[in-house]
Amino acid sequence: MGNWVVNHWLAVLFLVAWLGLNVFLFVHTFLKYEKDDKYYYTREILGVTLAVARASAFCLNFNSMLILIPVCRNLLSFLRGSCSFCSRTLRKSLDHNLTFHKLVAYMICIFTAIHIIAHLFNFERYSRSQHVTTISLASVLSSLHHDKEGGFWLNPIQSPDMTVLYVTFTTIAGLSGVIITIALILMVTSSMEFIRRNYFELFWYTHHLFIIYIICLWIHGMGGIVRGQTEKSMNESHPHKCAQSFEKWDDHDPDCKEPQFEGHPPESWKWTLAPVVLYIFERFLRFYRSQQKVVITKVVMHPSKVLELQMKKRGFSMEVGQYIFVNCPSISFLEWHPFTLTSAPEEDFFSIHIRAAGDWTENLIRTFEQQNSLIPRIEVDGPFGTASEDVFQYEVAVLVGAGIGVTPFASILKSIWFKLQHSDHKLKTQKIYFYWICRETGAFAWFKDLLTSLEQEMEESGKVGFLNYRLFLTGWNSNIAGHAALNFDKATDILTGLKQKTSFGRPMWDNEFSTIATTHPKSVVGVFLCGPLTLAKSLRKCCHRYSSLDPRKVQFYFNQENF
Repeated sequence: MGNWVVNHWLAVLFLVAWLGLNVFLFVHTFLKYEKDDKYYYTREILGVTLAVARASAFCLNFNSMLILIPVCRNLLSFLRGSCSFCSRTLRKSLDHNLTFHKLVAYMICIFTAIHIIAHLFNFERYSRSQHVTTISLASVLSSLHHDKEGGFWLNPIQSPDMTVLYVTFTTIAGLSGVIITIALILMVTSSMEFIRRNYFELFWYTHHLFIIYIICLWIHGMGGIVRGQTEKSMNESHPHKCAQSFEKWDDHDPDCKEPQFEGHPPESWKWTLAPVVLYIFERFLRFYRSQQKVVITKVVMHPSKVLELQMKKRGFSMEVGQYIFVNCPSISFLEWHPFTLTSAPEEDFFSIHIRAAGDWTENLIRTFEQQNSLIPRIEVDGPFGTASEDVFQYEVAVLVGAGIGVTPFASILKSIWFKLQHSDHKLKTQKIYFYWICRETGAFAWFKDLLTSLEQEMEESGKVGFLNYRLFLTGWNSNIAGHAALNFDKATDILTGLKQKTSFGRPMWDNEFSTIATTHPKSVVGVFLCGPLTLAKSLRKCCHRYSSLDPRKVQFYFNQENF
């Protein structure tokens, strides 16, 4: 628990502050509309749901202001890599940007539901109040100040027989609210893990409904449905000075003139304008960088349908473990997909490995397979920072890759290979443990050449113990297992040709962490994962379990790729 607090105290503090601001805004706005004399007459009709609707609206504005900031990747990369004050704790907190983005989205959904339900009660009570035989306050609220609001193509409430359906589809507030709700539902449902991983294109296109969401949010308040007494009317007809009768006001009493009401001006744009401008700048920057020419220098088709692209781009500068967004206009002008860089910063090119895992990646691989002399045009945006950038900040590093999730560690291991060739380069990292978990033997093919080179280089440089790597095969048949058992006494592995033998099954993480903790009793160990959530949960638990309560002894810090 102590290690977890050390690891995440800043993220927890930020989360508590965010939740506290939501509570404060809700309570403060609720009390304002529940106590302010300006809304006395409106409260008499609508009751407590007036304050609930307005309080939830303020919280919606606040969270809509925050929703775009976690996806401003250039801003996050700048904070992560360029600021000298960016400590390890802050950098780790920035890695949770998408988690915070999701939390804000869930909060928007909650307050949207509260807002809608509260207004349904408001409309129903308002509709009932219209059927009073004498002059009602409701008719006064719905008839005054048309000179300010009548210019819109949809007017505020003016029907003597107002219903929920009437308000929903004939007012600016109602119609824009319907569009906002539909857009929100589509964005949230298409972001589910299953859809995002198996139908990424559906997620990608649907998520851009946020543009409609923001526009409708800005015009939502133009209808002026929620009304309060004007300042001038408050001076002339203060609720606590008058008879407070809904049937008539005393025209002979100067303090009891008929009250005047006005709707609220739209406020959402004030909350969201700055983040929208920041996001537009982000998109312009990314568009400018994506238009810079990319030269594909090499195309390699590896086993297990893995495509390797080696590219060059003017001014491109990277660090280990970073990722880029890739677009192929011949497949889709709008779709951009993230891929981790597999090249090292020391190389004169940058590369990615793409596994067929959806319609877009399958089309891309097919396009390059069918190429003759014309290579498809590729656009690249990035690179962007990730947790793997911090690998050389630890004395001991544990790298865990699952399937194609080995890609960020390819960049790291290549960089290590280059650094080992230069004896003058001092590494803070003294030991690396590398685990690669694959379902089929073909997946090892494209990566084993690098491991072979690393084995040779470490032998020549006298650093045989620097890299400890283990390969795990989770999908096999009896023939493969039997063949490996018969040839176990050979110097190299029968499946990969490496000196390290391939293990069958999954790692026993408790044993692995226990061994590392015993071997490095006073070290700071960074654990890096690029793989599924189930594996992340196991590794996170082990990091907490095997970290010493004494900060001077072994400490495990968990880092996960998140883009």
